[in-house]
Amino acid sequence: MASPSPTGILAPPPFVLDERISDNRRERTAIAECPPGVCDAPSRRDAEDTGDERASASGVSTRDMSSHLGGHSREIEEPSAAKRNRERGEKQIPAEDKDEDRKEGEDKGEKDGKSDEDKKAQETERKRRKRRPWVIAGGAVALLALVAGGVWYWLSTRGKENTDDAYTDGISVTVAPKVAGYVVELLVSDNTRLRAGDLILRIDPRDQIAARDQAQAQLEVVQAQLANAQANLDLAKQTFPARFRQAQAQAEQARAQQDKAAADLKRQRTVDPRGTTQADIDAAVANARVAFATSGQQSANVEINRPVPLNIAISETQVKQAQAQVSQAQAQLEQAALNLSYTEMRAPQDGWVTRRNVYLGSYMQVGQSLFSLVSPNVWVTANFKENQLDRMRPGQSVQVKVDAYPNLKLHGRVDSIQMGSGSKFSAFPAENATGNFIKIVQRVPVKIVLESGMDPNIPLPLGLSVSPTVEVGG
Repeated sequence: MASPSPTGILAPPPFVLDERISDNRRERTAIAECPPGVCDAPSRRDAEDTGDERASASGVSTRDMSSHLGGHSREIEEPSAAKRNRERGEKQIPAEDKDEDRKEGEDKGEKDGKSDEDKKAQETERKRRKRRPWVIAGGAVALLALVAGGVWYWLSTRGKENTDDAYTDGISVTVAPKVAGYVVELLVSDNTRLRAGDLILRIDPRDQIAARDQAQAQLEVVQAQLANAQANLDLAKQTFPARFRQAQAQAEQARAQQDKAAADLKRQRTVDPRGTTQADIDAAVANARVAFATSGQQSANVEINRPVPLNIAISETQVKQAQAQVSQAQAQLEQAALNLSYTEMRAPQDGWVTRRNVYLGSYMQVGQSLFSLVSPNVWVTANFKENQLDRMRPGQSVQVKVDAYPNLKLHGRVDSIQMGSGSKFSAFPAENATGNFIKIVQRVPVKIVLESGMDPNIPLPLGLSVSPTVEVGG
């Protein structure tokens, strides 16, 4: 029951007034916290509805209160009506006032936002301070690891020179035929492993057999000529002296006849003209002339046959000429036999067949490249920079890593250092005496002989990239 007021009018129950007063206080608090223009009218209506709902929940509605209180309900409801009028008045605020209120609300929102950002910044700073010891510890560990790595690298590379400009090198022999012909038998294929003396292929030998037989016949001909020349020499050694003696005898006989004819002529001229005739005198003169001419002829014949040693030497020269022809024929026969042997090509050394350019039935020209034979003797040619050669000497130990086989570790030694940089022996060496000069670090080839670590089951082709490390001392 509502208790009567001093004026005699029934007052609303205390719990209803308390609810209304608390609702009004909450509403005023919300209006104070939310400036005009920021909070909208529906929120205030929601607050009123909330108050009505609470009054309803208490079991007393506004109508019930009016019915019970009579005229006092108007006084009770007056605050709510005044509140609605005040809300309507706020809605009718000019646009300038609304903008100012909105700006004030935005400023306050910005302040609230800034305060939120400050709180977030403070929270971030607090978290960062918490993480700072761990960051410092991690940085210290990383720095120690970096220093330790640098010390290890310096210790491991001290007294060593290495380069990645290095390659495997070796002997590559080009195999070519010495006779022309068709390939009738081929016994090798690509990358075949050969031993020195192994048969590679056969070329059609019929042309070379015919050439050999012809050379054999020519040899027999010159051998017969040599025998004839030798017989002539033996004959000359006896004939020429005899001819000389014969010419001398004939010359003596001619001189004797000449003396007799001269005596007969003298006798015919000194005899009494009555004891001879003119015919006898003419006959004596003619005989004397004939004897004189015959004596001169025989003297000349003696001079012709006098150079007996020279004539014998001519015969000996003919023998020597025949002997030379025999030697020439023998050489031609040997060449023909050699050409016949060239029809069977054999490996000149141990190695692998590479870059094969011959097939069964191919016609081969003399000197045509058939394939290359790579020797198993492999070394390393390393192109070190010129500033790496200060302490490098022949005989120093070398560790070699092969890029193609990471698990293969080769050991060797420095064999020699080339007496000239690579650019010095290039096809177009630099002419530094002309134009502008830019200094370029030169590289010098160093030959490294491999001594151990080779695996017979792992091929090591020429031209593979390797990384040699030379121990030049600390």
